[in-house]
Amino acid sequence: MGRTRVTLADVAAASGVSVTTASLVLTGRARELRISAEAERRVRSTAQRLGYRRPATTTAPPAGLTRTIGFVTGAVASPEWAGEVVKGAADAAYRHGFLLFVGETGGDPEIERTLADELRDRRADGVVFAPAHTTAPAVPAGLRDAPVVLLNAASAAVPSVLPDEVRAGRSAARVLLAAGHDRGIHLIGAGPVPHGSAAAERLLGLRQVFAAAGAEVAGALWCPEWTPEHGFDATARLLRTQCPKALVCLDDHLALGAYQALAEAGLSVPRDVSVIGFEGHPVASWLRPRLTTVALPHRELGERAVEVLVDLVVRGARPPVVHRVPMPVREGGSVAPPRR
Repeated sequence: MGRTRVTLADVAAASGVSVTTASLVLTGRARELRISAEAERRVRSTAQRLGYRRPATTTAPPAGLTRTIGFVTGAVASPEWAGEVVKGAADAAYRHGFLLFVGETGGDPEIERTLADELRDRRADGVVFAPAHTTAPAVPAGLRDAPVVLLNAASAAVPSVLPDEVRAGRSAARVLLAAGHDRGIHLIGAGPVPHGSAAAERLLGLRQVFAAAGAEVAGALWCPEWTPEHGFDATARLLRTQCPKALVCLDDHLALGAYQALAEAGLSVPRDVSVIGFEGHPVASWLRPRLTTVALPHRELGERAVEVLVDLVVRGARPPVVHRVPMPVREGGSVAPPRR
């Protein structure tokens, strides 16, 4: 097995500094931006100890660029996945010889304007904008002065990078079909949920594959929020009238609640009921048996957004395109052949 590549994010984490600080140190710009001698020494010694090698620059930035990229998000601190997205973006920027500056807005328009002014002052070559919710994808006016890529939201005006939710639904359906499930399948969390289109796209992919295989979706239960409480309530309501063979939970938090409802009814996962989820949240690995889930590709989303942006910066304007990043299946022990 080959040795795992040490990334810039690994060096930053082990040094106790931000990815941007580590990048500045290792590109010889620490003093230029007043990074302390102690932090510089710590980053360099950590990079040497871990065996970090700066990747060869794959894109030569044209003359006149500042080699900086802004990453503006509505919520870095709150979603569990945001840190991995930023790590992926920072590594991709560094590979291409750019630095990444990250700012969080919390969805506040005033903070968005302030960050836009800061990025203009720094003459950022481009901006990745990740809004707090996919239902509000408008790029703030102040961020349009440089090339922009929208992350986790779609727009007809600028390139966009999103997880491939439809394909994820197809993958989940194929996992159940491969285990022999073609009857007694129930969907938990179906229908609209606040701030996103993930449910509709996952359901589309699920229904496409089930319909093509002649599999029966016996029922679909709507949940107002994707939380363990609502997953528990929906599953408990279902169990009052029938015993499903398989549950497709549109989110791992719903699956957590479903596990609890099944256990209270004296049913075992997967002996009695198979369960599959979506997102790849850490809760999936805490469940027993471990939940099979179709995971959001957090790091890959950040990487792809920066790759698309660098291409815009280096090669110039391109027609707006939606870039879909595949969502991998993470196998657990929650799916088994149905009991006859």
